[in-house]
Amino acid sequence: MLSKRAQNLLNTLVERYIASGQPVGSKSLVDAGNLSLSPATIRSVLAELEGEGFVKSPHTSAGRIPTAQGYHFFINHLVAAENFAQSDLIEKGFKPNQSPADLFQTASSLLSDLTQFAGIVTLPKRNQVTLDHVEFLTLSGLRVLCIFVLNTGEVENRVITTKKEYARHELEQAANYLNTHFTGMSLETLRHSLVDAMKKDKLQLDDLLKSALYVAENSMSKEDYLLDGQHNLLNTDDAQDLSKVRALFDAFAHKNEILSILDECIESEGIQIFIGEESGHAGLDDHSLVVSSYQGQDNVVGVLGVIGPTRMHYERVIPIVNVTARLLTAALNE
Repeated sequence: MLSKRAQNLLNTLVERYIASGQPVGSKSLVDAGNLSLSPATIRSVLAELEGEGFVKSPHTSAGRIPTAQGYHFFINHLVAAENFAQSDLIEKGFKPNQSPADLFQTASSLLSDLTQFAGIVTLPKRNQVTLDHVEFLTLSGLRVLCIFVLNTGEVENRVITTKKEYARHELEQAANYLNTHFTGMSLETLRHSLVDAMKKDKLQLDDLLKSALYVAENSMSKEDYLLDGQHNLLNTDDAQDLSKVRALFDAFAHKNEILSILDECIESEGIQIFIGEESGHAGLDDHSLVVSSYQGQDNVVGVLGVIGPTRMHYERVIPIVNVTARLLTAALNE
């Protein structure tokens, strides 16, 4: 555990580095005026912080910058993230009766607009989307309206054309069969399981059931995540290094890199933060990800967050991500 004066000095150093982007020297810390430490003591404490891995000296500069460990200590011990005045603004962004697809888009836009960085929301994976309820309604001729309610809160309405005309009681029988035996099963596996079940039960509704589930499965979005505001990252000080910008946008183009990081967070609760090289991907070496999972019908179905420079104002970004995740969960479960 760092001493109180080391914590205060680290706090000041991180704040100054976030504000200026320049290595912070002992003279700058003396001039800060809030530490009440002599220049010799400040140099001694800086050496202590460097020895413990909280700060480092880039190149031959006499100044120090925070390491990932230093940022994490700053975030965990020094940032008062509870004081957040924008909860109402985020809550008003989620309009009543929005579809889940619109809610996901709203979340990514809010994250981007409020932080002026890139907002990202992963969409529920196909194997995480399960059947909650189904209904079939007869239309004219050979057409049937299929209504699928999913665990994400989404309602999929699809019209299929069948080979024969079904009576109302037959449609009710088909819906009851699915609701009784397959609720909670993913659409990705449901259709294959249904084939085996129909062979055993010798149902006469195989044409209707197989067609309906095939349409529902293939109507799901093929997108992995929504990314909003990536152009904001061109306006940061770090964007002056074109090689870093190119590497970052290459990471956006090759989705697997970012998805692999976000997938690590799907089972975690609360805020997760990856600072610089902690992500394990070169394109994000000079950026941080602040993310949190969100839920649909009491189980985690995705992750949302912000991608920005490592020297972002974490005390602002963390509560924005936290509140957005909480309100998206609430909206999906209404």
